[in-house]
Amino acid sequence: MNTDIENLFKDKVLGHPAGLFVLFFTEMWERFSFYGMRILLVLFLTAPIISDNPGWEWPREHALALIGTYASLLYLTPIVGGWIADKITGYRVAVVIGCLIMTLGHAAMAIETTAAFYVGLALLVIGTGFFKPNITSIISEMYHGKESKKDGAYTIFYMGVNAGAFFGMMLCGYLAENFGWSWGFGLAGIFMMLGMFQFWLAKDLFGNIGAKPIKKEETAISANEADSLAGKQGDNEVETKLNPFTLFDKVLIVLSSIGGLLYLFNDPFEKIQGTNLMPFSLGNLSGTNVVILCSLLLFLVLLVTRIARYLPVVRDRIIAVSIFGFFTVFFFAFFEQSLGSMTIFARDYTNRELVGQSAMIFKVVDALLTTVPLAIISWVLVLLAKKTFTRIGLSNIVLAIAFVGLWILVIYRLMDKFSQEGNQVDATWFGILNSFFIITLAPFFSRWWESKYNPSAAMKYGIGLILLGLGFAVLSFGASGIPSGAQTASVSMIFLILAYLLHTMGELCISPVGLSYLSKLVPARMIGFMFGIWYLAIAIGQKAAGTMGGMIDRISEQYSMGTFFLIFTLVPVGVGLVSIILNPLLKKLMHGIR
Repeated sequence: MNTDIENLFKDKVLGHPAGLFVLFFTEMWERFSFYGMRILLVLFLTAPIISDNPGWEWPREHALALIGTYASLLYLTPIVGGWIADKITGYRVAVVIGCLIMTLGHAAMAIETTAAFYVGLALLVIGTGFFKPNITSIISEMYHGKESKKDGAYTIFYMGVNAGAFFGMMLCGYLAENFGWSWGFGLAGIFMMLGMFQFWLAKDLFGNIGAKPIKKEETAISANEADSLAGKQGDNEVETKLNPFTLFDKVLIVLSSIGGLLYLFNDPFEKIQGTNLMPFSLGNLSGTNVVILCSLLLFLVLLVTRIARYLPVVRDRIIAVSIFGFFTVFFFAFFEQSLGSMTIFARDYTNRELVGQSAMIFKVVDALLTTVPLAIISWVLVLLAKKTFTRIGLSNIVLAIAFVGLWILVIYRLMDKFSQEGNQVDATWFGILNSFFIITLAPFFSRWWESKYNPSAAMKYGIGLILLGLGFAVLSFGASGIPSGAQTASVSMIFLILAYLLHTMGELCISPVGLSYLSKLVPARMIGFMFGIWYLAIAIGQKAAGTMGGMIDRISEQYSMGTFFLIFTLVPVGVGLVSIILNPLLKKLMHGIR
């Protein structure tokens, strides 16, 4: 029995350990900074140089190429960060390191010079690598032996993710669009710093969970010994002993990584600077395509050869994880249009002007959307403080200071909005809808996953992808009247709101439960590294999202804006149907894991 886990479960908040909500708030502030800054990127890079709030006036394709590479790197560095935490620092120290580096990154972004901008992006990429895989790994360790509660725990945790994204996009976007980009970039860093202190001061609550790993001697064992141990220890522990990385594995990792990184950096270099890092071709294939195809092939060889060396049960489960990873690539390639082409659609093609009664109704709705979620989360803070103040009082105080600052900013924004006669909806406002819908709907989905009607993993993926496609179908219908090549339009914002609702429902079927299934299916001592591999799938999706989103001008000029979104309808729906068809196979591969 792990006494640290048992102690955590003695003090519960909303049916879960108080420690889960410490992680909830830590993730909330990190996501506040992450999304608060990220929602600004495409607007800052494409904003006219000569304007009230000047940007860099990049072409949309160039901006989305950089953002796609940046977003991909955010999900690649967790592979390294997960490994460092597994082997050296432990999960908790890695989270603090990540928070500190990201705080410095936001500070650099606020300077708003070219050099500081790129330094800031680099620091954010590195910091995220330390933070992202390891805070989820702490949750996995907390719920070891309590697998039935994991889906609900990750869904609650995902509410923290989206609470931060909600307020980050709203407040950073408001300050940036109304007072200047530096204000938005800087605010993100302040709350990141507070999140770091709040987490570190709560370390006593976790005991040895997430602490620096204890080095163990590993010895090779025979197949007969493995069979004997499997009955006593479980397949997972045995498998990590039987499957070390070989020299061949390491060579494949290095070569595929170099090729992937060359591709990621070459795309924005070639588009923005006109510099091709791979100036050759093979037949009809450019050097860039040759390199990325070879890298993907080498990675597949690595995956297949490593999977083949596992014992049957664990091997099958990792195959299932790999298939879910494939579906994850498709999901994020389309879902992440919310921070690219959909933000552009909101700014340039959506009617955001409100007057008279419509403006007042929107202000009231906006006020409710802002204050009700904040009040609910503040109530959770009070519940946490009641359970933990005697043990982690300083952490609670820092958290309270952060919330006071958040309330002040929210109230100031609302007073400013109500003082205006009319109202122009900020382009960044639509980005908060995804987070608001998650905060609102996550409890219902969490109860669904814990009920007897809980669908299988493959069904969840299928439903999520189909809902994603239906969201783009709504946008395709709304944009059907926009003529080819139009640079502006006035489409009703209701279409964008409905699209975000459907996309959010799809996300709740995939993102939080995907992490939960990974933690159930993967060998225990590989969990940090495998979270990193999971983020690799998301990284590929992120880059694909930037590349496809960058085609918005070409497709809308040659065909129409409606056609652009129709493409984004058909592919996710098709992949979702494939997931549903594969449900029996995936159930078999998971060997009873639900």
